[in-house]
Amino acid sequence: MSTVKQFSATGMAVRTAAILFIFVIVFTGLLSGAYLWTKPAIEASAAEEKMKLADEVLPRSEYDNALLADALTLPPTPELGLADPTTLYRARLGKQPVALVFEAVAPDGYAGKVRLIIAVRADGRVAGVRVTQHKETPGLGDYVEIKKDKNKARPWITQFNGMALATAVDRDWKVKKDGGSIDYYAGATVTPRAVAKAVLKAVKWAEANRDQLFAEGAAK
Repeated sequence: MSTVKQFSATGMAVRTAAILFIFVIVFTGLLSGAYLWTKPAIEASAAEEKMKLADEVLPRSEYDNALLADALTLPPTPELGLADPTTLYRARLGKQPVALVFEAVAPDGYAGKVRLIIAVRADGRVAGVRVTQHKETPGLGDYVEIKKDKNKARPWITQFNGMALATAVDRDWKVKKDGGSIDYYAGATVTPRAVAKAVLKAVKWAEANRDQLFAEGAAK
């Protein structure tokens, strides 16, 4: 008749530790393998999402370089409302500058920060603006986001298309309630006012830094 081997307390602790160690090694290996296996798909999905956003503010037909590969890491940039590093993309056609695509933040939305992606052409004109993240009141201030704007024929955010410092004074970049040229919905002024102010600051920043941004780290 066989007998069950008895372990001392120390032996049991060592045996348990060894089993746990083996499990950790095995599962860490499995997780690492899964990560490496899915990494290309994850990166491709992330790149696709970035391109979808970029497409909304700048048509691909206007440039011929690999937009996501022609990138600069920006440090925290107060002029853009950015407290953390972010990435700026440069569109070129025949190696000539076409537009800068970058993020900005309006810090003073009704319910907090409103994140934006903006494309500013090399000649200073706004190619497009989109709200990418916000917490504005549903059905009231969230019309700054194109998908939630009931005006599908001319969404509010498209008013910035074509605007430029060369043809519009600072006052024009304000909502009409403040004497500017930007429309707004009655009862929901705070959010569009914040977005308009952030877009103006972003356009000024892009124009002031345009040559340096296009030149820095550019492929020869």
